[in-house]
Amino acid sequence: MPRINLLPWREAQRKQKKQEFLLSIGAAIATAALVTLIGRWQMSAAIEHQQQRNQILTDAIAQLDKKIEEIVGLENQKRRLLARMEIIETLQRSRPVIVHIFDEIVRTLPDGVYLTYLKGQGDRLEIRGVAQSSTRVSAFMRNIDNSQWLSEPSLAVVETKGRDAGRGADFTLSAKLRSQTPPADEAEAATVAAK
Repeated sequence: MPRINLLPWREAQRKQKKQEFLLSIGAAIATAALVTLIGRWQMSAAIEHQQQRNQILTDAIAQLDKKIEEIVGLENQKRRLLARMEIIETLQRSRPVIVHIFDEIVRTLPDGVYLTYLKGQGDRLEIRGVAQSSTRVSAFMRNIDNSQWLSEPSLAVVETKGRDAGRGADFTLSAKLRSQTPPADEAEAATVAAK
């Protein structure tokens, strides 16, 4: 005879499948949580490592910026020193020029002309003086034009005073300095003196 099982086996099977399903969901959640935690830990470790590298780079950049500022400061100091050296060399080269100019003014000054004012600005000289006559002023200008150190005389004012007290003509003129290179022996002497 056939045996009939009256026990609720379907319900037991459903219960067992439900437990297996819940266990697999729990395992999946636990696995997902574990993967998420490991991923977060790795990401935070990678971010921390990158931040440390960024800090190292920031410190290195700050040190390089300080060195660049020092280099710029040294270059500015070098430029200032070179400018000073150039000024000193220019002064050394032009030192005998003023002596030659005064000597040339004395040589070009005709009799009867007296200077009262002499001013140099750049390569121009302003000369004021008194002459016995205006012809002496024109002779002075011709001498300046033929000079080795002076050129381009330009008369600004000639005032003829009364004949009493022996005064002739007050004059104001300007002249340009010729660009001169000192003779070789003077340049060598200046170089030796500078050393």
